[in-house]
Amino acid sequence: MRNDFDFSPYYRATVGFDRVFDLLDSVAGQAGSSGYPPYNIEKAGDDEYRIVMAVAGFTDAELNVTQKEGELVISGKAQPSTTETEYLYRGIAGRDFERRFQLADYVKVTGARLSNGMLTINLKREIPEEKKARAIRVEAASSPRTITQQ
Repeated sequence: MRNDFDFSPYYRATVGFDRVFDLLDSVAGQAGSSGYPPYNIEKAGDDEYRIVMAVAGFTDAELNVTQKEGELVISGKAQPSTTETEYLYRGIAGRDFERRFQLADYVKVTGARLSNGMLTINLKREIPEEKKARAIRVEAASSPRTITQQ
């Protein structure tokens, strides 16, 4: 059972939060998606993250990692097998997939690696210098000087 929530009443009381509500809508829409392929999201440092996805049976040529604006799309398209295999049991999924991740502002993909059936995507949050917090020096007001003439 899907529980739809309407964010439209909040639009009229907020300014500049359209992206937040769009993100909430997209996350709510993904609730019914399958859990394939499984993945972990890891924190690798203060501003570094890693997505590790189990993609057994896929080669690097069959995987596509794309970042556009605030979204990371990982997809896999399995090539048809050239050999005919008769399976008694098939537990390793080889179906096509697409996974979407909403990225926070200033998060960029720094690399992707496929090793032992695990796709590792490294992410780093790089805040521009003008957006970082900076300390402002407060100067004390000098006391007024009195000029006297003798």
